[in-house]
Amino acid sequence: MVNCVFCQIVNKTKPAYLIYEDKNFLAFLDINPRVEGHTLVIPKKHYQFIYEVPNFSQYWQVALKITKAMRKAMKPYFVTYIVHGLEVPHAHIHILPRKVNETEFIPAVKYFSRVKMVEIANKIAQALKNKQ
Repeated sequence: MVNCVFCQIVNKTKPAYLIYEDKNFLAFLDINPRVEGHTLVIPKKHYQFIYEVPNFSQYWQVALKITKAMRKAMKPYFVTYIVHGLEVPHAHIHILPRKVNETEFIPAVKYFSRVKMVEIANKIAQALKNKQ
C-alpha cells in the first residue's frame, strides 16, 4: 500500500533503524519507543492483522530470533510482546526488552537520540549475526 508507512520502509522509500531482514519479514526500532530497544517485526507483504499472515508460525520464529538477540545484546530483565496493531494498519509485533523497573503494561513513549537509536539497532543486529 502506497500510504502505509511500514510498506514504505519495506520498499526503502522511508528510513528505519533496521535490525533484521529476510525474504518475508523485516525488523526495525520503533521511532516512538516505549523502552530502549523497542522493536517492530513486520511481514514484507501488507496484511492488516498478524492473524492474516499466512506463515504465522514463521513470523513468531522471527520474533523469537530477535528476542534472543536482544537478550544477548541488552541483557533485559524480561521481554514482552504487544500485537494490538491499532496505530498502523500493517501487521506488526512489538517486542519490548524491559528493565527491572519497567513493569507498566504499555509504558509511556520515551525519547532516544538518533545516535543512541543507531547504537541500539547495531547492537541487536550484531547479536543476530553472532548467532544466539
